[in-house]
Amino acid sequence: MNGSMTSSPLDALSADTLALLRQHNLLKQLVAAELVKEAVESIDISEEEQGKFVDSYCKQRGIQPGEELNAHLKQRSLSDSDLRWQLCLNQRIKIHSQENFQHKAEARFLARKERLDRVVYSLLRVKDPLIAREFYLQIDGKEANFADLASRFSEGQESNTNGIVGPVPLTQAHPALAEKLRTNPAGKLIEPFPIGEWWLVTRLERYEPARFDASIAHQMALELFQEWVEEESAARLRDL
Repeated sequence: MNGSMTSSPLDALSADTLALLRQHNLLKQLVAAELVKEAVESIDISEEEQGKFVDSYCKQRGIQPGEELNAHLKQRSLSDSDLRWQLCLNQRIKIHSQENFQHKAEARFLARKERLDRVVYSLLRVKDPLIAREFYLQIDGKEANFADLASRFSEGQESNTNGIVGPVPLTQAHPALAEKLRTNPAGKLIEPFPIGEWWLVTRLERYEPARFDASIAHQMALELFQEWVEEESAARLRDL
């Protein structure tokens, strides 16, 4: 996969065109799109499968195939082949990623596993530490329900979900909150602690360790392909 050494339409761009693309911050986007095309264009998508993509496109937009679709494409300055390329692109990328990066997927998963593990936790946050302490004691003493207090008094978006957050990657949480969730067992109510202007009461509900299955393998292969595109794009930009 030596995209940076392969001749492409990018090499024919004039200095004025390159300057215009740079001015509008479009050159990197174009280079990346062309690299993706070079990588996947040889992958064959059957006429039948292409037709299904087109039918789905029409159905989603309430367009009838034929003249109505042609008018729709003309309005957007697209040809039928342009549309089919765009509709089939993700499928081509998926096939290419599996063929070229699947063998590295498990190693990437193991390197990134901590970032892929997910948690579900209850959260209640207020700005007054005394109120946070009172809520903690009520929940701990079973005088009140966490979900009820969170829905009524929590001052964050979690009040809309009865205090429940997740499943989300553990790394998505603030580092201080993530550390509390990581070091306490599920079901244990964690004493109030501050993060910025907030005082938090929280409880890990469940921990969902990531597992290397077909879906994760596909995700890892796609990420590896995107990394390759980024690296090759940087190399190609240096050459333009």
